[in-house]
Amino acid sequence: MSALDIPFRLDRSRNATVQVFEHLRAQIVSLALKPGAVLARPALCEYFQLSQSPIREALLRLEEERLVDIYPQHQTRVRPIDLAAARQAHFFRLSVELEIAWVLARQPRPDLGKALQDLVARQRGCLEAGDLESFTRIDMDFHLRMYEASELPDLWATMRRCSGNLDRLRRLHLPLNGKARSILQQHGQIARCIGQGDAAGAQRAVRQHLSGTLQALDVLRARFPGMMLPADYEPA
Repeated sequence: MSALDIPFRLDRSRNATVQVFEHLRAQIVSLALKPGAVLARPALCEYFQLSQSPIREALLRLEEERLVDIYPQHQTRVRPIDLAAARQAHFFRLSVELEIAWVLARQPRPDLGKALQDLVARQRGCLEAGDLESFTRIDMDFHLRMYEASELPDLWATMRRCSGNLDRLRRLHLPLNGKARSILQQHGQIARCIGQGDAAGAQRAVRQHLSGTLQALDVLRARFPGMMLPADYEPA
């Protein structure tokens, strides 16, 4: 089954372009649509049962996030992972979440610590079941809960918009070398530090947690050479 064989149902109460964008973005970030995959507009129109206009607008939004390359009058392809964009997203996310960890853990927050530990427990169950897709969704829920507790939901949305390439790197890394187990350990440590009011410990745990994938970049390049942009890449 290809990524565009997955059933899609349009919600007529929501903007069609947004739904197309969200669906395609999710497939790209999860690597169901791999770098180099062709996104032909006629096929997309048939798949989504929509006209060209919302398809075109959704593809333009994906291009803005550096997830596709659009070749006018020719075709659209899923862009290889853009390491420059991934590094910038990492810097932004690390800067923000270090401050969030500090703010949340300046005093003990046992209720928040427990809520985060509950998410860790759910993640552990997903890993034991071999369900990496649900594991990844709960990973996002863990971090979203921290943004919400800091009353920064709009900043979460901003961060997510720039993180598509970083998320693809993380998805490549997840099945390798105990990465998923280390995520559980690091999430657990973040939750404990927030619950106990250990701000410095929470920051240390966040820094360790968010830096692992870029530290493994050489391994990922060697294992997945066709998935990433070469340094001199220029779209035609």
